[in-house]
This record gives sequence, C-alpha cells and structure tokens, in this order.
Amino acid sequence: MVRIAAVGDLHVRPGAAARLRPLYQRAVEVADVLLLAGDLTENGGIDSAAEVCALFGGLELPVIAVLGNHDYDRGEEAAFAEMLAEAGVTVLEGSATVVDTAGGQVGIAGAKGFGGGFAGCMVAEQGEQEMKEFARHATTAAQALRDALGQLDVDLQVALTHYAPTRDTLVGEQLELYPFLGSHLLGAAIDGEPVSAGEHGTEDLHLAGAANGELDGGHSRGLAPGERHRVTLALHGHAHYGAEVGTTPAGIAVRNVAAPVIGVPFAVYQLPEVVRIG
Repeated sequence: MVRIAAVGDLHVRPGAAARLRPLYQRAVEVADVLLLAGDLTENGGIDSAAEVCALFGGLELPVIAVLGNHDYDRGEEAAFAEMLAEAGVTVLEGSATVVDTAGGQVGIAGAKGFGGGFAGCMVAEQGEQEMKEFARHATTAAQALRDALGQLDVDLQVALTHYAPTRDTLVGEQLELYPFLGSHLLGAAIDGEPVSAGEHGTEDLHLAGAANGELDGGHSRGLAPGERHRVTLALHGHAHYGAEVGTTPAGIAVRNVAAPVIGVPFAVYQLPEVVRIG
C-alpha cells in the first residue's frame, strides 16, 4: 500500500507560505509522497517561485512536481525549476523518478502536457501555420510523457501532468474550453499508445487493443512482450471547474487534483486500489 498526496493549481502569491505551510506539513503524517500538478504560482514570477520553495522545501517526505501554464507565464520556468530543485523538490518534465516507500517503490513520470482537444474536436497538423504549431506542441508534450513513462520499470506507476489526459475530468467546464484544458494524446501516452495529432480531427490510435490491455504487447515502452507495467494512476490539474474522477480510454484511473476541485489542501489516494482516503 502506497499513499499519494496530490494537489495542483495553488496559484501561490507572495506572503502565502507562512499561512499554508502548516497545512502541507500534515502530508508527512498521512502520505508517503506529495505530488504537485502545476500552476504552483499565479504568474511565474521569481517572488512567487520563492514563496513556493518556502512552502514545500524541506518537508519530511518526497515532493515531486510538474509546472503549469501559469508557471511559464514570464518565461522564467527554468529558473523556477532550479529553485525548486535547490529546495529539495523534484521537478519533472519529460522525466521520471522512483520513490522508495514503506509500501514499496512507486515510479512517477511527469510532464506539463499541452492542450489540443479530444476525439471529434481536436487540432490537427494542417491548415494555418499557427494551428499546425499548436498541434505539434500537443504531440511533443504527449511524447515527452510517453518517453518519461518508458523510463520506469516498477509495478506502481503514476503519471503526473498539468493538462488533462481525458475529457471525463473536464465535465463542468465550458465545452469550448476543452481544447485548451487537455489532450487525448496525453491519454494515449498513459495508455501506451502511439501519439499523433493526426488529420481532420481524428485519432490514429489502436483503442481496441488498449481496451483489451494489449497495448502493443509492451513494445511501446521498450519492454519485451508480457513485461509491460501498466500505469496505476494519472493525476492532473488545470480544470478548476471540472470533475475529480475519470479514466483514460484503456480504463486507467485519472484524478483531477486542482485545488478548487478536491476542496482540501491535498487529496490522498491509496494505491494500488486508487481509493481516496483523505
């Protein structure tokens, strides 16, 4: 049994750390690891970044984060990530890490992700150059997550993004915003499927195989047939008015941990059952 605490979209401003720090120190008592799903700051400014470091640095449990779109707002995301690393927070972007817990090892693969939409209403690599670039960003972001998952070789795997990998957890948001809140390509990456924006708004995915658990026989992650480790849980933020619970097309559990959605300083999930216990 592994306990994952998670939250995103705190949008921390200067002066918040002293008030919030006691809330997050509680994570040490109830969880094995704390995951942060992006938009840690309101505008990506260095002052706000320093506040996030004061909030999460030095906690007596591993803290793993991805950045969100707000954290990129001022173009200082590299400095922010370096500051977090110096404070003891592991920042993932197309990368992965393995945490040893009392309940066993858990691997976390993370990437910010990107928008792009979902089946039937998604961008494609055609038309105006701007739309092609949008679609390429979506594909690149999903491939980064897929590559990060490919680095893991442990039984318990968690995918951590800011953007949503399924439309399930966007229910409650305006439909017109879905293309800016997530992408089906992130779900494909989590399911171990090829990622491609395709053409004419269609998906070039083998979802029947994914639903049956075949997922390219494990070759997509660089593993021999029968050796593929399935993702246990996918976490994201970004959708403040969305729903907490969803799944990928292959049935992998997805949880939207944006702070306004979970309604508490952090949610706690018990793995491998994916039961919310706090």
